[in-house]
Amino acid sequence: MFQSFEVTARPEQGPPRLAALREEMAREGLDGFLIPRADAHQGEYVAPRDERLAWLTGFTGSAGFCVALKDVAGVFIDGRYRTQVKAQVADVYTPVPWPDVSLSQWLKEQLPEGGRVGFDPWLHAAGQIKAARKELEGSGIELVRCDNLVDRVWEDQPAPPMNPAKAHPLEFAGESAGDKIARLAQELSEAGHAAAVITLPDSIMWLLNIRGSDIPRNPVAHGFAILHGDGRVDLFMAVEKLAGLDLGDGVTPHAPEAFLDAVAALEGTVRVDLGSVPQIVADRLGDRLVDGGDPCALPKARKNAAEISGTAEAHLRDAAAVVELLSWLDARPAGSLTETQVVTQLEACRCKDNALRDISFETISGTGPNGAIMHYRVTEETDSRLQDGHLLVLDSGGQYLDGTTDITRTIPIGEVGDEEKACFTRVLKGMIAMSMLRWPVGLAGRDIECVARLPLWLAGQDFNHGVGHGVGAYLSVHEGPQRLARTSHVPLEPGMILSNEPGYYREGAFGIRIENLVVVEEAPALSGGDAERAMLCWRTLTYVPIDRRLIVTDMLTPEERAWLNAYHRDVVEKVRPRVGPDARVWLDAATAPV
Repeated sequence: MFQSFEVTARPEQGPPRLAALREEMAREGLDGFLIPRADAHQGEYVAPRDERLAWLTGFTGSAGFCVALKDVAGVFIDGRYRTQVKAQVADVYTPVPWPDVSLSQWLKEQLPEGGRVGFDPWLHAAGQIKAARKELEGSGIELVRCDNLVDRVWEDQPAPPMNPAKAHPLEFAGESAGDKIARLAQELSEAGHAAAVITLPDSIMWLLNIRGSDIPRNPVAHGFAILHGDGRVDLFMAVEKLAGLDLGDGVTPHAPEAFLDAVAALEGTVRVDLGSVPQIVADRLGDRLVDGGDPCALPKARKNAAEISGTAEAHLRDAAAVVELLSWLDARPAGSLTETQVVTQLEACRCKDNALRDISFETISGTGPNGAIMHYRVTEETDSRLQDGHLLVLDSGGQYLDGTTDITRTIPIGEVGDEEKACFTRVLKGMIAMSMLRWPVGLAGRDIECVARLPLWLAGQDFNHGVGHGVGAYLSVHEGPQRLARTSHVPLEPGMILSNEPGYYREGAFGIRIENLVVVEEAPALSGGDAERAMLCWRTLTYVPIDRRLIVTDMLTPEERAWLNAYHRDVVEKVRPRVGPDARVWLDAATAPV
């Protein structure tokens, strides 16, 4: 099993740990301390050693932070986690709706007389600190660099990961590391930048065509890199990780401890991404720093033909595994299975593929009220039985050598109510609308994401997460900078892979989510359309039936029915030859026309 169901944090552990942290704050003369989810590499996912937020508070979400003051401790969580946090933190912590309430707003309210708030400069991006300091001007509140106080009190903190890295084959990467380096170095040189500092693990993996396993579910190795305008790369990574790897003539490995001195020694302007470069790196660069973004971010997001082809093939094999699971699940009566049994069986189906290297995230298997917890993680203690009338939200994915998958299906257990079916159909209408969309070149996710929300809006409903996130090619399942979200300003471009996943959640009752992965393509011209107006569209990568038992067919338009029936015909054509006899019978019934 890749996934375990052990309880990793408990609410009752929070109060004594917070008390110990406050003792350290007092020793340092601080009125507060910031505890982010981030590590020194500023990626979304962190190794067990860096799970400081979860260790201190009990909150295990993938985004958020805590601000511990002398008399109050706020846990800042976005809309995805406002249900989850209630069950995970003790009452010594106060959940704070973020970004509705910003860090600076909250600090001003809690410290009206001012104060000194400490932060570890390795764990906060320079852009975050810059913005917070600007908003705190005149408040008397000072953000102070200091050692990590959580590390001082975390007695059994795990060691840093030291897993070996491996070469990523050219047949899957589609471009050699040397060509990537030369292309990006030329862009740096043409922009007048002497070098770029890269800290995001997935960027380094993509640039050098290597993969690692320092973070569960993410094939990355921890390290730092400096890309020079003349085509050289300095890689700062533990020697144990690089044994047997041929990095090429232009890549020089160094010990991670040499990274800051190398940054300080750089001459000329140095490009960084203020959204991900740690404050301590910005401090060493001073006025040589220029905010130009991570040079790997957009090239990595624009998948080449080999990456798209590999990802498409990985999705078909993954679809076969999910279909086998759904066929197995439907043959079991209501009340006979638990959430963990579904997870275990799905993983067994995926593990039949020799190209599987890991799951791409902890499988979300939430039945009934648990389905309303958007990022629910089932444990031995929360494991619930799939009861008659429940909806099961099953969100999962695999990390294959040729691609990363992410799929969500909502499944009825027994007979479900009319309200659940109506909500499901609205979510489906939004998912279909996004799938059918054509849009002008130059638009970003924020410009089109409302298309997937409209059917819910018309019923006075909505959901508190983005419509979609970027996805890597055998890399992180959450990949920037592209997103289908109100906060995304990055124009969508051909080759970008994103999720299309509207949902609906009723706390204490049920959850619904339908998710396919899609890739941006140039849209074919239409008869009567503007010949000079370039348009983009989606090509679907995920091929698994959408449960017809939950659809109120009278709510679908003729165009929506046509899309769904065509999609299910494609599912049969592409996936039926890949599954066993029992699954074929199930698939034929599941894809009957509506």
